[in-house]
Amino acid sequence: MDEENNLQYVQYHSSKESTYLTAIRQLISNDLSEPYSIYVYRYFLYQWGDLCFLALDENQTMLGVVISKLEPHRGGPNRGYIAMLAVKKEHRGKGIATKLVRMAIDIMIERGADEIALETEVTNTAAMKLYERLGFLRSKRLHRYYLNGNSAFRFLLFVKESAFNSRLGYDEDEDQEEPELPPSA
Repeated sequence: MDEENNLQYVQYHSSKESTYLTAIRQLISNDLSEPYSIYVYRYFLYQWGDLCFLALDENQTMLGVVISKLEPHRGGPNRGYIAMLAVKKEHRGKGIATKLVRMAIDIMIERGADEIALETEVTNTAAMKLYERLGFLRSKRLHRYYLNGNSAFRFLLFVKESAFNSRLGYDEDEDQEEPELPPSA
């Protein structure tokens, strides 16, 4: 329980789907530009519900949610992914989003994440500041990424040095030999 804001942060559990799913969908549809079908929510919540967290007030009203997943990325690093984050407008600026994202990051690290990725609209400066404050780096710009035509930035948080090195093409297990010089004439 967050005594200062009188909030409770809880891990999603499928036994509470009938209580939470409608509120999650409503909160996200109000805050994010992408229209997600029920199947998208179920894709994340059925497989990785334990990586999703909710912020509830004293009346059990949902004020914020983060939806995440964790799986190997293209046969490489174990990648965490923050798919959705939303906080009711009137409760922004109180640290709710920061707390939710940190909870998701912590559990993904605990479960072996090498890196954590996400995308956010280039116009969402508040979200970009939040992620940069948490150590995420802008990885690339994705032109016209969203259905509304807006572009996005992909952000990455390198949890393990090996994930960062693999992005640079450096293999820490390889013996580093001196480069061969061409024979002199």
